[in-house]
Amino acid sequence: AGFTFHPGGRGRIWNTFNAHRLLHWAGEEGAPGQQHALKKALMEAHHGRAESPADPSVLLACVQQAGLDVERAREVLANADEFADAVRAQEQFFVGNGIHSVPAVIINQRHLISGGQPPEVFERALRQIATGAG
Repeated sequence: AGFTFHPGGRGRIWNTFNAHRLLHWAGEEGAPGQQHALKKALMEAHHGRAESPADPSVLLACVQQAGLDVERAREVLANADEFADAVRAQEQFFVGNGIHSVPAVIINQRHLISGGQPPEVFERALRQIATGAG
């Protein structure tokens, strides 16, 4: 994954809606690769350092680490409506397509591989899709 995973200290479920709004913003307004960099920074913060993905200071530090505009991110966080509808629409899309857990991989916007699967499952699915059997 590119970072050290530390499972300790996860006794709480955090509200990640603002993190998802920032990810959407990064995809819309950021340079190519910056949304991915923000995802990685958020994963490092939460899973690597047990930091809260609901804490605005953590979110802004991740934005900075990803090379995004911190002041623009502050504006997004200050306006609770900005990108909220888009994030809710994405959430409805995923739930409507049977995704209720992570990780979930959608191939060609049609084929779902849900949960942490071994490489063999991905290989088999990709072969079936490539031959038109899936």
